[in-house]
Amino acid sequence: MAAKKSVLALLTSVGLLAATACTSSSNGNGTAPKPVRLTTTTAAGTAEVDRITWALPYGEPTTLDPAKIGDYSPQTVEANLCDTLTRMNADFSLSPGLAQKVTWTDHQTLVLDLRPGVTFWDGTPLAPEDVIHSLERQRNPSTQALYGNYLTAVTAIEATGPHQVTLRTRGYDQTLTKALSTSFGAVSQKAYAEKAGPSYGTAKGGLMCTGPFRLSSWKSGNGITLERNDAYWDTKLEPKAKRIEFQFVTNNNTLTSALLSGELDGTYELPPSSATALDKAGNGAVHLGPSTQNVLLIPGNAESPAADRKLLDALSLVIDREALIRNVFGGDATTLKSLVPPLTWRGDKAAAQFDAAYAALPDVPKPDTERAKKLVAQARPLSHPLVAAIPAGDQRGLQALTFIQAAAKKIGVGIEIKQLQPAEMSSLFYDPSVRKGLDLILTFGYVTMPDPSSYVAESVTPRGIFNWTSYNNPEVTRLLDQARSSSDPTDSAKAYAEAQALFTPTTPAVFLASTHERMFMNKRISGAPASFAYMGMPWAAYLGGTAK
Repeated sequence: MAAKKSVLALLTSVGLLAATACTSSSNGNGTAPKPVRLTTTTAAGTAEVDRITWALPYGEPTTLDPAKIGDYSPQTVEANLCDTLTRMNADFSLSPGLAQKVTWTDHQTLVLDLRPGVTFWDGTPLAPEDVIHSLERQRNPSTQALYGNYLTAVTAIEATGPHQVTLRTRGYDQTLTKALSTSFGAVSQKAYAEKAGPSYGTAKGGLMCTGPFRLSSWKSGNGITLERNDAYWDTKLEPKAKRIEFQFVTNNNTLTSALLSGELDGTYELPPSSATALDKAGNGAVHLGPSTQNVLLIPGNAESPAADRKLLDALSLVIDREALIRNVFGGDATTLKSLVPPLTWRGDKAAAQFDAAYAALPDVPKPDTERAKKLVAQARPLSHPLVAAIPAGDQRGLQALTFIQAAAKKIGVGIEIKQLQPAEMSSLFYDPSVRKGLDLILTFGYVTMPDPSSYVAESVTPRGIFNWTSYNNPEVTRLLDQARSSSDPTDSAKAYAEAQALFTPTTPAVFLASTHERMFMNKRISGAPASFAYMGMPWAAYLGGTAK
């Protein structure tokens, strides 16, 4: 039997990201970049405020069901509604959540000691049965959940005390404990979720959770309103905002105008063009934070000629990434060598091993048009322009894809840009039928927890929900499974590094950039985390009015 240890204590001792980091940013006119400082937090909001309006630049969520969300808009909202068993912090470290202690008592037994005194919004006490149901429904096919793979090693989930849940596993699974800080670890009330059935998490079905805000209203096409939970269990994080109103604003010009006028108080994922205008206006501040976001160009299906790695390599060779970062992302990004940005493992005990393996990967290619043309000649013949998808109204995505379109034209590859409505764009990530007829998709992805192997597995293993081209390298799968099941951080990092060396040059994807988080708040409020960790933490509970 392994020595008893508290996983939460181990994970809390290190953070994924440093409190601050230095990088560079272009001023947008082609001159030398200037140093900028990335921060994870902002000055605390100290005063109560009746209402805060916040933008959702990626449009209206399709659902707020924690088991089904995997996109910017739904996660931005849901993170403030449904508490997770462990909590992500602004620096990507983990701390106790609904589970005040998480412990592997041996390699087949994970014990969750639940926090007593927690109630749902309706006043009902949190019970082990709610935790069990929330986890079990994710591997029930009828739920159509996104995160069932996290339970691959789990054989049973049972109540072992009035405030305790125990997971029995086939073996140690380092991903499982980290996943408890994501929407996978969010807890819904069993009775409410069962009654709501398939409508749970929708505008009609609603939610029942324990978070610092409750879902007050959801008017489709208009907005979502959250009301403060005055009975919130975490007295150290009692919200100062009485109400948060989310508005769906997908047009960059409309977003900029609303932020300038004060109609909107703030937003995450602020477009570069908006940042320039807001910086000049001075009615608030643009905050840059560290991020695990990645910008990728990937084939929509295995039948597309774009799934040919030779064609993707040709596109990779003709795209000038430095110019893309400078002109489209305002310089607030870095080049990307593989699927996962290095910040993902920054707080891992084996960070040095991860860093060395990433450094050993081939450098990001410099533009080479002649070599790219030769690869096009060797690739599957093109009978029509490639259809590439982005969300309608996403100016940043349109600019990036237009940039790629112009580069592809140099090597005789036509690209037709198709703008999808936000709901359709969100659905295509999980619904194969939506991807039919789409050759390429420009994605702005992200890693939600300090675990690169689990994210990569979703894209490069046969069971992965983002493996749209049926990529299958048995050795990659074996190594990623080894990284997941190893209880030694160094051994896990070594297995991942070996897998990374294999999938990076072969998986159908063009790695473009890793963008910084860009957030805006006007002068009347403060407190929002500036890092990308906002996606998995109750960020709105930190908001408050500024002192007058």
